[in-house]
Amino acid sequence: MDTLLHPPPTSSMAKRPCPSSSQNPRLPSHFSQMDHLLNFLLSLADSSPPISLDLSFDRLLESSPSDAEQSILIDRAHKLGSLLLGAANRSARKRASLHNSIAWVLPPDLTIKVFSMLDSQSLCYAAATCSMFNKCAMDPLCYANIDLTTVVPKVNNAVVSTMIQRAGKSLQSLKLGIVPGPTASRGSCQPLVYTIRNSVDVSSISWNDKKTRQGKESSILTRSCLYPLTGDNGAAGTLLRRLHLYNIERMDNASLCVALAACPSLLDLEIVGLHVELRQTLMSVSSNCHLIERLFFESSKTGRDDSLKSPTCVDLVNNCPNLSSLSLRGFKLHDYKVRILVKGFRKLKYADFSTSYSITGTFLRNLGSGSGGNLLEVLVLRDCMHLKEMEVARFLTAVLAGDFKFLRHLDISNREGLASEGDWYQRSYNSSIIPLKEVFEVRPNICVLAEFPSEGSFIDIDHMIDSDINSDVSLPSQLSIHTSDGSLLMSSSESSYNSDQGSGNEEYQDSGFVIFEESSDEVDFLVV
Repeated sequence: MDTLLHPPPTSSMAKRPCPSSSQNPRLPSHFSQMDHLLNFLLSLADSSPPISLDLSFDRLLESSPSDAEQSILIDRAHKLGSLLLGAANRSARKRASLHNSIAWVLPPDLTIKVFSMLDSQSLCYAAATCSMFNKCAMDPLCYANIDLTTVVPKVNNAVVSTMIQRAGKSLQSLKLGIVPGPTASRGSCQPLVYTIRNSVDVSSISWNDKKTRQGKESSILTRSCLYPLTGDNGAAGTLLRRLHLYNIERMDNASLCVALAACPSLLDLEIVGLHVELRQTLMSVSSNCHLIERLFFESSKTGRDDSLKSPTCVDLVNNCPNLSSLSLRGFKLHDYKVRILVKGFRKLKYADFSTSYSITGTFLRNLGSGSGGNLLEVLVLRDCMHLKEMEVARFLTAVLAGDFKFLRHLDISNREGLASEGDWYQRSYNSSIIPLKEVFEVRPNICVLAEFPSEGSFIDIDHMIDSDINSDVSLPSQLSIHTSDGSLLMSSSESSYNSDQGSGNEEYQDSGFVIFEESSDEVDFLVV
């Protein structure tokens, strides 16, 4: 403080001699005049107190005759300080990178291998650590498996485009969109459909907070988020094996079909909550993704999409023979269409038609003993509104008779009970004709989920239908397990399970999938 109030004597402010190489013999002889000058300026940081520099700069300003020249001197000082700061930061980063390259025991190729195992967010964190990690993290192999799924919207098209461009032809897996939360997983019965109205409940972040405002990038994926797959003649999508899209509300049929056309090597396709039509999507898959092995499609509007036609089912079966896992959840499917799919795919092991509105169960007849459907390991028919208890009983009777030898998981749970044979308005909550006990004894390796509400908790059917149609998401109910201690085992003569008699909406013959009975939604196909 005394120094600030009382400047040092004038002798200490004497003019310093011009720096020269003779004053510092340690400097190399090849240094230029600028190098010596910079060395002299840097030495002032240690030898001169701050007040000396301030006073010297003030005197320099006072010696200038005009305000304009003083402003120029101040700007030059700012510019010189910025240049020195930038040079110091760059040199510090180079030294740190050199130190890291010496201290980091893994060579670059192994570092890239480690980074390729990280999730996308962790990879970005690693790239921001140091220049050495950043260089390794830019390798295309690190972006072979891109996972940009989030709980709330915070990824935009620019981020997706950058990631895909970095991956190039190395891209093998791409996951985009909004997932409901960590509890929802693939293969679970919990719906994965998510709407923006859920975002407030899940994260307390409103939709308006995610909109574009004052030049900020939007955090919303749009229909163009998949365009980078088609760029450079579709190079990025050429070797793509896995594509998962969740609740991208602005995606449309045209954009999705263009993206699928650029992915001929696709093996795993998962679509949840997109406002796209089932028929057009399956037509695109049938035309472009002949190698596909897994197809998971969950409707954004449960029970509303009735677009699927029999010719589309036949084309899908013929063009995608390697399909082993099929999930069509929340669509209005009829039994004869489901039978074309299940019986047609010779390698099918996993089938999930949960919350399918029109399925009665007649598609299961005579599947286990034929060439189609006999490899089924998992069958999920949870919350199928029209699923009949008699068809379930016939199916389990066939299991007891030796059919479906590979079956290990069956889910026939229904939040409103099973439909009766004569009238589906009559619901069954504790069926005595379903041979569950016998199945557990004969096939103990099979896991059968038969969760029904207790009788008396049944909700009015008309009210339930209206609520399903008017709701965006069908939420799972808390169910209690009710199984029968005694059951009636049907004989082979009493069961029509080993015949292909027409029943309900089963309107075709097995051979060649020829339609022999007209259906209202198949008139256009029959005319052709």
